[in-house]
Amino acid sequence: MRVLAKAYGLADRRHCVANTLETRFGIASGTKGLTALTVVGLIEHGALSLSTTARSVLGRDLPLIDERVTVEHLLGHRSGIGDYVDEDAGHAITDYQLKVPVNELSTTEAYLAVLHGYPAKFPPGERFSYCNSGYVVLALIAERVAGRPFHELVRDRVCTPADMRGTEFLRSDELPPGTATGYLPIEGVSRTNVFHLPVCGSGDGGIYSTAADISALWRALFAGKIVSRDWVAKMTRPHSDVPSEGRRYGLGFWLHATHDTVMLTGYDAGVSFRSVHDPRAGLTHTVLSNTSDGAWKITRHLDHKLVPEPE
Repeated sequence: MRVLAKAYGLADRRHCVANTLETRFGIASGTKGLTALTVVGLIEHGALSLSTTARSVLGRDLPLIDERVTVEHLLGHRSGIGDYVDEDAGHAITDYQLKVPVNELSTTEAYLAVLHGYPAKFPPGERFSYCNSGYVVLALIAERVAGRPFHELVRDRVCTPADMRGTEFLRSDELPPGTATGYLPIEGVSRTNVFHLPVCGSGDGGIYSTAADISALWRALFAGKIVSRDWVAKMTRPHSDVPSEGRRYGLGFWLHATHDTVMLTGYDAGVSFRSVHDPRAGLTHTVLSNTSDGAWKITRHLDHKLVPEPE
């Protein structure tokens, strides 16, 4: 296996700590792929099914979620539930969007406070609409049916079998050495993202990882080491066309519009991340950045060089 790996810039600008190949970066919504794999692992274990309704697990919590919403709807962004971070609302990446203090969001159950109160957008299954809330609900469902914290489930069901030793949920107010702090420009000053994001992530985002660990994820995924190959095929099969993005969506993974290429993408305050894997060619390119736009120019260039053009 041939690998080209480079690190640039600063993980900690205040103390002039450089990024290295071992530096851990937030991957924002790239986390959704790990959430989906955790949920599918529970399905394989018999704790859930694709047809399990959110209501059957949530009970009286989040009463505005339609009774018909299933795990499959949530995995495929076809649930229609209201979103606590609505990406269609036109917010700037520098806006402070959360309606509760970020330090209160340290557990998945704590997210109930920000998920509550958003009416449904459309009936379940009607269409695709990217939904962060849906993936936090998946984390809640996983946690409740397994009887264990969601962060532990991701570690044991995804990170351990994939040998992703540097990947975990971390608190943004106590990042350990070797972890990149996220930065964004506010009023002409470079500030950290500590007040923009939950102090600890959940099913929709917030895990930290390395480029090497993401490569390990792809290898383990397509080798059937996390979930069975049959389930990998189901998760990476198109379930929705998303013309606005020029892509398709499976269950937890973005898909190329015409090829078998699979993608994970994350964009948030002080975070940009994209990893593209072509299982047929065995090619992967991954770019992680601790700014909101640092990854995009590089990953577009790599797309042009490595992702096959439509036939």
